[in-house]
Amino acid sequence: QVQLVESGGGLVQAGGSLRLSCAASGRTFSSYAMGWFRQAPGKEREFVAVIIWSGNTYYADSVKGRFTISRDFAKNTVYLQMNSLKPEDTAVYYCAADPRRGIRTSPVDYEYWGQGTQVTVSS
Repeated sequence: QVQLVESGGGLVQAGGSLRLSCAASGRTFSSYAMGWFRQAPGKEREFVAVIIWSGNTYYADSVKGRFTISRDFAKNTVYLQMNSLKPEDTAVYYCAADPRRGIRTSPVDYEYWGQGTQVTVSS
């Protein structure tokens, strides 16, 4: 059974940092594209960042230069380091896995999803 479990969310002041983790189990995800998405209340789920099998990464413009996605193949875990957080970063953050190798930014392209972790940034 494939499972993605996010952790690391919480409450932080503007300008602060958080690191989210996504632990994958049930299969080896080394060839998968692993993405982070977020959803704020009343808004659609939006793309944040993705890392593919080669290590290439891609970011939404809104987080470029502030967020960094990385993966530990041995631990089957993906991370999202979030720095210089802003109140508009407040959302539930989801980890997702796509078995195809390319970079994709639409939620509909991802097959597996975690339950999400809440990130709240206070002003």
